[in-house]
Amino acid sequence: MGRKATVYEFISNEYARKATLKKRKAGLLKKLSELTTLCGVAACAIIFSSYDAQPDVWPSKAEACQVLKKFKSSPAQQRGKNMMDQTVLLKRSILQLNGRLEKRKKKNRELEKELALAETMTGENNCDWNNLEQLKELDYQ
Repeated sequence: MGRKATVYEFISNEYARKATLKKRKAGLLKKLSELTTLCGVAACAIIFSSYDAQPDVWPSKAEACQVLKKFKSSPAQQRGKNMMDQTVLLKRSILQLNGRLEKRKKKNRELEKELALAETMTGENNCDWNNLEQLKELDYQ
């Protein structure tokens, strides 16, 4: 049996909010640890919370400083290669959707031509025989 869908909204009960933060933080740090172990990448996490005076740093302050220093020393072009904000993400999504839309339009045009050809062969098509483009498309099919 699957889990019920999580509703993402502010938790008004402070005790429940604090407990959820603690659980989610532990889960995030566990995933980060697994990612660094399995993929052999350098990673760190700095988590600021209103419940703690100092931020939580994983794996340690020294190692986090090394990772950040390495990140900052890399060229700006390489550093920003995989980084994106909401506008970049939306632009990329729009481009992908436009590409898919064009493919679907092309497929629909071909299906319409095939349908017109089939209707013409059975005598059911009321094709405008004076329309040269329609005739060329039917001839091509």
